[in-house]
Amino acid sequence: MNAAVVQAFDAPPAYASFADPTPSPGEALVDVSAAALHRIVRSLANGSHYGSTGVLPFVPGVDGVGRLRSSFGQLPAGARVFFGAARSPFGTFAEQSLASANMLIPLPDAIDDATAAAIANPAMSSAVALLRARFQPGENILILGATGASGRLAAQIAKAHGAGAIVAVGRNPQTLQSLKSLGADATISLNQDPDALLTVLRSELTGKNIDIILDYLWGPPAETLLSAITEKGLQHAARRIRYVQIGNMAGPTLNLAASTLRSSGLELLGSGFGSASLDQIREATTAFFAMIAVNPVEFTYQVAPLREIRSHWNVDTQGARLVFQP
Repeated sequence: MNAAVVQAFDAPPAYASFADPTPSPGEALVDVSAAALHRIVRSLANGSHYGSTGVLPFVPGVDGVGRLRSSFGQLPAGARVFFGAARSPFGTFAEQSLASANMLIPLPDAIDDATAAAIANPAMSSAVALLRARFQPGENILILGATGASGRLAAQIAKAHGAGAIVAVGRNPQTLQSLKSLGADATISLNQDPDALLTVLRSELTGKNIDIILDYLWGPPAETLLSAITEKGLQHAARRIRYVQIGNMAGPTLNLAASTLRSSGLELLGSGFGSASLDQIREATTAFFAMIAVNPVEFTYQVAPLREIRSHWNVDTQGARLVFQP
């Protein structure tokens, strides 16, 4: 079959021939129609992600959309599905791939292939994070990194799930402004003096009574936000804040003062493959598809043929998700 093939960790994938996948028990063979280039796909392809096996060559891609080659479980042959790749080396950037029974979701007719492929992974990041935080309707949410594609989507998903106040924090001023029409009650720019940023974060945390933080950035912005959570004095009653770490676009590490944990109601959680079960991921993704089939969300993507993988791999799409089609 034709596929994008990672032959070295320091080079883009090449369009080349690759062995046809053969399903094992619990796997389905899928004719792929669309697969998106997510951040996790890039980091697995360069070997930096914790899930990398380090074994070359392999086909990149962690999920996609396609049609079942034969019946599987209660799904008939030809059923259109969103699916997660079962095992390396068979990723989804290929004409055929393998689907795990744990991540095989029939798609509503109202959602086209490219949209489903583009939107599922970023939607999953916030939908699963809300599950991890045990979100309840009416709770208030702060999104750190809200001007990225996943962050913008998180604001819409949180609002659709009945969030109270939503505070969007990010860098892009135009996107911050647009978030006000997508459900954000307040916006905070990261492009300001650190002391001023600390002050405004502290004000919004207390003024909006934030219950949950969704963090797509980590690094220095998260350090400032965690400092804002730190409370002074010995007489206060700490408010519970569930802090869910999702991405690390601003850096893989940070310094966390012990006093932040002891002086506040902060609870640190992670959301990603490993911290969330496949059942949780499937549940959240299925619910999301059902939601947008009735109430579409705003999301931008671009489509390119898989044979042009090498020329598109490192192109800046200005926040739009890139979808490849065989």
